[in-house]
Amino acid sequence: MITTLMQWVLSLDSSLPLFVAQYGYWLFVILFLIIFAETGLVIFPFLPGDSLLFIAGTVCATSGLSVHVLVVVLAAAAILGDSVNFSTGRYIGPKVFSHAGGSGLWRLIKPSHLERTHEFFEKYGAFALVMGRFVPIVRTFVPFLAGVGQMTYSRFLAYNIAGGILWITSITYAGYHFGNIPWVKANLHWVVLGIIVLSVLPMVFQYLRERAKAKGAGGPVS
Repeated sequence: MITTLMQWVLSLDSSLPLFVAQYGYWLFVILFLIIFAETGLVIFPFLPGDSLLFIAGTVCATSGLSVHVLVVVLAAAAILGDSVNFSTGRYIGPKVFSHAGGSGLWRLIKPSHLERTHEFFEKYGAFALVMGRFVPIVRTFVPFLAGVGQMTYSRFLAYNIAGGILWITSITYAGYHFGNIPWVKANLHWVVLGIIVLSVLPMVFQYLRERAKAKGAGGPVS
């Protein structure tokens, strides 16, 4: 079953249209589950979020399925997934740090790490939650760490919703409007890679700015 799933993932550009031809709107259920698993379960960071969204938008443009309904369904999956991931981290975090300073590997974990994680997400959590949506693997772990760091829930929820809607709409509608252009279809992997690179750049710039600021203030830069 796992082998079949991986083969399907690696051939999304051909497998999604075939699935639509056979099952129609059941595609939305499958995509909902995939996006929810990638954003809500830390054991599934390898799922193809960006390429899946782009190709799904492309498929809607040629199949007659409503791209607007798709966007609503997947935005709900992304927001719900992050909420579950956050709650998991919020539940697990205190239990992990309650063992801090104990014997064995627990000695490597210090209560101060939890406080620093909390401070980070209170200060930079909005940026991490919104821009992290566009970075594979990162988007799976950011909400979990926000929960571990005990980020204020109302603050988390606001940026969870904003980030989820921005991520889903931008890439899905991009696929819907541009995915069937011949050059784009012939270079789909490069297009998806370009989307990922562009989404990572703001995080890189933010890191470099904070690094320069800390260096100018005479503080640590690592």
